[in-house]
Amino acid sequence: MPTALRRRLLLQSAAFTVAGVCLPTAWAAGKIKPGERAALIVVDVQNCFVPGGTLPVAQGDEVVPVINRIATAFENVVVTQDWHTQGHASFASSHAGKKPFETAKLSYGPQVLWPDHCVQGTDDAALHKDLKVPQAQVILRKGFHQHVDSYSAFEEADRKTSTGLAGYLKQRGIRAVFVTGLATDFCVAWTALDARRLGFETYVVEDACRAIDLNGSLAAAWKNMAAKGVKRIQSSDIEVA
Repeated sequence: MPTALRRRLLLQSAAFTVAGVCLPTAWAAGKIKPGERAALIVVDVQNCFVPGGTLPVAQGDEVVPVINRIATAFENVVVTQDWHTQGHASFASSHAGKKPFETAKLSYGPQVLWPDHCVQGTDDAALHKDLKVPQAQVILRKGFHQHVDSYSAFEEADRKTSTGLAGYLKQRGIRAVFVTGLATDFCVAWTALDARRLGFETYVVEDACRAIDLNGSLAAAWKNMAAKGVKRIQSSDIEVA
C-alpha cells in the first residue's frame, strides 16, 4: 500500500482526544463525545427566565428537554442560578425614574437595568421543575452581592470578583466546557467568553439556549464569541448514548 494512502487511512480511523473531548473519526458521523475532562454548564434555567417568570426569555422553557437529553453524555455538570438580593443594584426599581431595559452607570460601568427577578429564596429563583441533571456536582449561585451584577458563571460584572468556578474546574482537570441555558446574549455569552479567556476549550450549544436579543445583543454576542474562539454547535453534534 502506498505510504500516502496508508497515512490517510490511519488518520481516518484514529480517535484522538483534545481538551478532554474525544474527537470523532470519519466513521462517527461528526459527533463529539465528551470525555472525563469535559463539563456541561447549565446557565440560569430558572422560573424567572421562562414564560410566566419575572424576566421571561421567549421560548426559554424549550431548552429544558434539549439540556436533559445531552446531559446524559456528561460525567461533569455545573448548574448556575441568578440569586439576587431584594433591591439589587441591577433592578430598575432601585433607580429613581428608571425603567426596565434602560441603562445606569454603576461603580463598575454601564449596567442594563432589569425588572426585579430571581430574588433569593423565591419560587421565581428556583430551577425549572423539569430540569433533570441529577449528576450535577455544583450549583453555583451568582449575583448575590447587592451592588454588583453577575452574568458570567466565572466572574462578576465588576470584572474583579471571581466566583471560584475556574479554580474548581481546573483543579478537577476539566479542560473543555459546553455552555447551555439562558440567555444566549447575556449570561451564556459572558460565561463562554470568560471560559475561553481562562483557557478552556469552549462550546456553546445553540439550540440548548434562547436569547433576549435587546437592541441587537444576540448578533453582537455571537460575533464576539466567534472572534474569541468559542465554538458554536448544535445538540445533534454531541454523541448521546
